Amino acid sequence: MDGRPLWRTVLTPRWSGLLLLALAIAAVMSVLGVWQLDVYRSKTDAATAKRAEGAPVALQSLFSIDEGLPSKAVGRRVTVSGTWAAGADQVFIADRRQGDRDGFWVATPLMVDGSGAVMVVRGWVASVNDPAAAAPTGPVKLTGTVTASEAEDSSGDAAKGRVLSSLRIPTIVHLVDYRLYDAFVIQASVESGAVPSPAPAVVPPPPPPTDHAGLRNVAYAFQWWIFAAFTLWMWWRMVVDAHRTEHSPTDTEGESGGEGARAGGVDGTDVSSTDGDQDAGAGGTDGRSGGEPGGEGDRAGGAVESSGTVSA
Repeated sequence: MDGRPLWRTVLTPRWSGLLLLALAIAAVMSVLGVWQLDVYRSKTDAATAKRAEGAPVALQSLFSIDEGLPSKAVGRRVTVSGTWAAGADQVFIADRRQGDRDGFWVATPLMVDGSGAVMVVRGWVASVNDPAAAAPTGPVKLTGTVTASEAEDSSGDAAKGRVLSSLRIPTIVHLVDYRLYDAFVIQASVESGAVPSPAPAVVPPPPPPTDHAGLRNVAYAFQWWIFAAFTLWMWWRMVVDAHRTEHSPTDTEGESGGEGARAGGVDGTDVSSTDGDQDAGAGGTDGRSGGEPGGEGDRAGGAVESSGTVSA
């Protein structure tokens, strides 16, 4: 059996050339996969930006007070018209950073439609006793961005006062005696109505949720990467199969067996033919030896018979 290692097969011109070709094909496929992923990111960024930069619409056009907050409404710019609720219903959200300072968000209910209210984050103050934290009164129309409740539970804070650790409608709804929309509006500007002075510092809205547009491109990207890996695997499989075929122990054993059979056939033919010829020769010799005495006896008998006949 030939003990040639696999790497020598790999380094032959044929398989080295095919390796370069496979690497080139895999590289092109990998680049195509990255390109498809970039297309997905571009579509997603465009869809997300479109949501945040769209013209403001009425809050009630996105969902009603009887509905939960739909995902399509989060991050949308809206307009809200109504009347500020009583100052006693205002709450503060603690541990909010503005620049390099910690403070509080001021969340004030705004009565809309006469059926309920929406919590408006009016801005940031350094402390709950800041003059800018005073609750406004009267009718107002404002523009802001819809945001959802935070995940952290602050129900324990509600029993201690109106300073909460998280922005959550399920907690605030127990602090008022009217219904609330399942969302907050981060105030950006006041379109009409009284503007308190001093006013809380404007809070930048949180980034809008990602709109995952073009998910098909993600599937295409993974498809190209799978094709690239399959190309390299196929090359390796072909090399291994070729190496096994060229250096299979079965082929070597078959050749040895054929040579032995041919040697055995020559010996058998020589022995049998030689022995048979020798036996046949011996038999012929014996036959001739046995036949000669018999012939002489016959000739002698004929002579006697012939003599007797003459005498008679």
